[in-house]
Amino acid sequence: MRQIVLDTETTGIDPNEGHRIIEIGCVEVIERELTGRNYHVYINPEREVEAEAITVHGITNEFLADKPKFAEVADEFFEFIKGAELVIHNAAFDVGFMDSEFARLKPVRKTADHCGIVDSLAIARKKHPGQKNNLDALCKRYGVDNSNRDLHGALLDAEILADVYLLMTGGQTALSLDAGSGDEGGDGGIRRISGERAPLAVVRATNDEASAHDEFMAMMEKQAGETVWSRLQATE
Repeated sequence: MRQIVLDTETTGIDPNEGHRIIEIGCVEVIERELTGRNYHVYINPEREVEAEAITVHGITNEFLADKPKFAEVADEFFEFIKGAELVIHNAAFDVGFMDSEFARLKPVRKTADHCGIVDSLAIARKKHPGQKNNLDALCKRYGVDNSNRDLHGALLDAEILADVYLLMTGGQTALSLDAGSGDEGGDGGIRRISGERAPLAVVRATNDEASAHDEFMAMMEKQAGETVWSRLQATE
C-alpha cells in the first residue's frame, strides 16, 4: 500500500472566501515504512496572507513573492499523490483547499476521484474520545518528538503526523527517513525533524489490559469454542 501523509498551509481558513494554499508537504509511506521520498513546495497564492495565518505558520507575503503559482506545480503535485491513500489530519480542510485549487485549472481534478482519503483526526477522536486530539496533544500521547515545531510547517507537520499515525494504528516495521535525500520541490530552508531522532516508542499493554484481554478471550471460547488466538498461543 502506498500512502502519502499530507499537510498544507494556507492564506486563511476558508477557500470559499478566496483563500489559497501557500505550502504543501508530503511524506511517502509504503507498506507502513517511511521511504524518505517527500514532496515539498512553497506557492505564491496571488493574494495577501492574512496576519492571523502568519502568526500560525510564519510564512510572509514577502517570502512567497518569488515562489511558483499553483498552476505551475499542479501537475507535479498531482502525479506525486495520484493513486495513493492520503493521510491528513482534519482531512476536510486540506482536501477542500486542494479541490478549490484544482478547480481553477483544466482539466478539473477532484482529489477523492484519484486518491483514497484517511482522516487521522477522526481516527484519534474514535480512539481517544473526549480528549484533545490536535497534533501536539497526539505527539505527547504517543511520545513523538515535536520539539522543533515552534510554528506550523507543512513538511514538518507531515513528518510528525506520519510518526503519530503509524503509532496510532499499530506501529511500523522500519524507519528509513533520511533528512538529506528524496526531497522533491524543496529547498535548504525546510524545517524538519532530525533523521537521527530516537526510535518510535513501543506501546505495550498494561497488566490490567492484558488481564482484561484474557478474560474476554475466555468468554469468547466459552461461547464459540476454540479461537484462533488460543491456537496461536499454543504454538508459542
